Amino acid sequence: MPGHRKLGRPTDQRKALLKGLVTSLIQHGRIETTEARAKEVREIAEKLITIAVRECDNFTSKNVVVSVPVVDSKGRKMLKTVTSKNGNKYEVVEREKKKVLKTVDAPSRLAARRLVMNWVYRVKDEKGKSISLTNKLFDEIAPKYKEKKGGYTRIYKLGPRRGDGAEMVVLELV
Repeated sequence: MPGHRKLGRPTDQRKALLKGLVTSLIQHGRIETTEARAKEVREIAEKLITIAVRECDNFTSKNVVVSVPVVDSKGRKMLKTVTSKNGNKYEVVEREKKKVLKTVDAPSRLAARRLVMNWVYRVKDEKGKSISLTNKLFDEIAPKYKEKKGGYTRIYKLGPRRGDGAEMVVLELV
């Protein structure tokens, strides 16, 4: 008996299907799909959440010097005129150095983030801005389940699908 369901698809299509469903589950918190697909997605999602919970607080904070543009009262970047070696004049954005507190991942957390990135696609919100589902998983979802030992998802049965009679379910994060 194989370790996973084949879902009637070749390997590349099956992995793409599962990655899409896992991405949707993390992004929206619930998906509606067939029972066999939901059981496979649940297995993957539970493992990813377990990895995120384990590495949730495994980072340090560090002061870093960054160069940021100087802005005026209206939020526009300030320009200054500079002369090159050849005598040409051009404008450059004026910059200042600031100290910023940044979080630095421990090596094991970085490895865990990379494992999660293998299972989720890059997505955009309604405005076209890119959303990091890895950050969402580590910063929002994992802290909720810190005290829980598994069982992060729930399956509700909806009944057979009208077209082919496949059993439909709702898979959601608890």
